[in-house]
Amino acid sequence: MKTAVVSPVSGADIARAAALITQGALVAFPTETVYGLGANGLDAAACARIYAAKGRPSDNPLILHVADLAMAKQVVQGLTPVAAHLFTAFAPGPLTVILPKRAQIPDVVTGDLTSVGIRCPDSDIARTLIRMAGVPIAAPSANLSGRPSPTTAAMVYDDLAGRIPLILDGGPSVWGVESTIIDCTEEDRVTILRPGAITLEMVAAELPHVDVRIDPALFGADTAPRAPGMKYTHYAPHAPLTVYTGAPAVLQEALRDEILRRQTAGECVGLIASRETLMALDGVLPASYCYDCGMRGDDTAFANCLYDALRHFDHHDISLLLAEGTAEEGVGRAIMNRLYRASGGRIIKVDAPS
Repeated sequence: MKTAVVSPVSGADIARAAALITQGALVAFPTETVYGLGANGLDAAACARIYAAKGRPSDNPLILHVADLAMAKQVVQGLTPVAAHLFTAFAPGPLTVILPKRAQIPDVVTGDLTSVGIRCPDSDIARTLIRMAGVPIAAPSANLSGRPSPTTAAMVYDDLAGRIPLILDGGPSVWGVESTIIDCTEEDRVTILRPGAITLEMVAAELPHVDVRIDPALFGADTAPRAPGMKYTHYAPHAPLTVYTGAPAVLQEALRDEILRRQTAGECVGLIASRETLMALDGVLPASYCYDCGMRGDDTAFANCLYDALRHFDHHDISLLLAEGTAEEGVGRAIMNRLYRASGGRIIKVDAPS
């Protein structure tokens, strides 16, 4: 199969993509979070093609993308007041809410669960595509399963060329990490199943009288994640990744020691770090083996470039990838969740000597 990449995207191009969706084919399209791999969310056979193209486990549910609140109501049994409030506050935007599904939603979409995730993307191309197709579009990230999610059409092409007919190139994604997933199926409680740009703090501010929780399994608790997809390795670069966190000076010294130790052993190391840390370690590694993820504490910039950073070193002959982490608050919580999964839990917290 030949894969076409369309840029810039015209109305006619979106109409072509919508026709492919209604015919049961797959289309990659931009959203504000990452690129999605879309199929008709009411067509079980089409949705099964998503799993085949990605190599995705069949118990990892798909999110249904809708054009507006009216379409959202057509795929769930009912919007609870809390879910409706969140949808009004944050949609269109990087938010997915989990609610009981209607009977017409195929089981393949939900991994045989009785609930479904819905979101309204903050992308004119995405919403126009949904409206032209006239159906909710089921779409996970448009990458091979386990790989870092794509934030550009080029990343999609790297993974899925020859597997899908069309990629709509809408330019780089704005946020760079997937949507926040919130379970709204319980009374008087919501649980964040996947952190994203809509932060715990933002949700709590909108719902001052609701118990807002985060699934403890997201960061290594001895329980299974409530979102089935969170139990799988995701976002992984080709080289093994280890993440360091801690006070800047101590962290920089720990990174320096590890890099020098590995170099002495004849290994080639890549480093993803803040601008300040890269300046402190200037000369320890060649510049081409360093990825600048912005100023320390600018987690919006870090999130935006995270998947590009993880993919960047796939084109370098390295045996190990090191990364500087960030504080687990705000958007930093989403970054650390992705780094935790990309590293297989290899997070080293360094402390100042007592």
